[in-house]
Amino acid sequence: MPKSRTRFVCQQCGGEQTKWLGRCPDCGAWNTLEEVSLPEMPASGAATPQRRYALLTGAAASAGASAAPAVPQPLPQVKALSHDRLSVGYAEMDRVLGGGLVPGSLTLVGGEPGIGKSTLLLQVSGYIAEQVGPVLYVSGEESSEQIKMRAERLEISGERLYLLATVELEVICEAIARLKPALVVIDSIQTVFATHLTSAPGSISQVRECTLHLMQVAKSSHIPMFIIGHVTKEGTVAGPKALEHIADCVLYLEGERYHTYRLLRGVKNRFGATHEVGVFEMHGEGLQEVPNPSALFLSERPGAASGSAVVVSMEGTRPLLVEVQALVTPSNFGIARCTANGIEHNRLLMLLAVLTKRVGLALGNHDVYTNVVGGFTLEEPAVDLGVAAAIASSYRDRRIPPDLALIGEVGLSGELRAVSRLGLRVREAAKLGFKRCLVPASARTERVRRELEEAGLAEECRVIPASTLAVALEIALH
Repeated sequence: MPKSRTRFVCQQCGGEQTKWLGRCPDCGAWNTLEEVSLPEMPASGAATPQRRYALLTGAAASAGASAAPAVPQPLPQVKALSHDRLSVGYAEMDRVLGGGLVPGSLTLVGGEPGIGKSTLLLQVSGYIAEQVGPVLYVSGEESSEQIKMRAERLEISGERLYLLATVELEVICEAIARLKPALVVIDSIQTVFATHLTSAPGSISQVRECTLHLMQVAKSSHIPMFIIGHVTKEGTVAGPKALEHIADCVLYLEGERYHTYRLLRGVKNRFGATHEVGVFEMHGEGLQEVPNPSALFLSERPGAASGSAVVVSMEGTRPLLVEVQALVTPSNFGIARCTANGIEHNRLLMLLAVLTKRVGLALGNHDVYTNVVGGFTLEEPAVDLGVAAAIASSYRDRRIPPDLALIGEVGLSGELRAVSRLGLRVREAAKLGFKRCLVPASARTERVRRELEEAGLAEECRVIPASTLAVALEIALH
């Protein structure tokens, strides 16, 4: 009888070790190695566990897919799919997906517990079941009766929406082959397990194996799938290396627990632009899309308060105007504090150093607090000028004009650097009623002015160039 073999597998990165270690050498995570029994090596000509599983369920064949070609095919001989993208019923989500769902695509939706992942996908399932065809909603965490209660609250009563409360991968594949739905939702992938593996559900081997099998079913049958993935306490989807590179599209549903706004951010998309953002608002009837998020974020902006600036951030192909607030107060303790909410902390420290060295603001003995209104997270460097202006406005107690939008990246020498898609940012600010835009001085400024003239917005918005941060602050706080 052959001797059983074991390995210690990291539950974060999937790295394998021959013995137990307190810290994974690959990813550096502590106490993540678990002992996993390896399957016995099959004899020559014998079927592997994966092959036996495929023969048992008949996932690929019963889904109506033809066998994969045994030889490579020239590109001109490969037949392109004639299917159009499938709309999910929400323009905000269609934009993040690149125009809708692609047949056979595997989309991973991540987010913190209670943020609204199941609610959003149940609403999408209800729309597609009503407009397109049958939808299979698989839940491993709730019973069918519990999902029915949530569907009644969301006013979803589709007869073609099928609920399946199970955690067995074989049962899910058989249901897909029998129903042939237009959409499949798996809630969540951490609860699904394959019986031919000995590891526990939620482990890295189970998550990877189940996701790969579901991906094969989706590709072979051209059925789009949504997979919900839990987020760990470190802020990443459980088993990130095993899921994100497998999925065609990775979406994160973000938002503060005590705010009603939810941001659907595209991190990876093989069929469209990445870093697109869709804005939703949570109501008692479910999530509702926000068609004009810039106006919503600026609706409660105080006009006479210092420390407030409006920046224009590009999220994918969409410009968003967001308010940045700053508060600078003398420190009562020996060490000054620096707190950032919605802005990268290291980026904020760099801006404080530039303001101290190049502009002459004595911020070393002051506490600095920054906040992005609405629970939004700003990542691109084009918002540097707005953040620095908000800090200088609070420090000097001078108000920034409410009709001024700030766009620009700040360098370590105190210079303002050009940003991408400047014309699109300025046009969006002009449409929302901003009379002036403070931008970096470069050759693109004249081109932006011509674009405003062509759009008929030259008289409504004036472009003000500035070469350095000190000059820009003098203009903004004059």
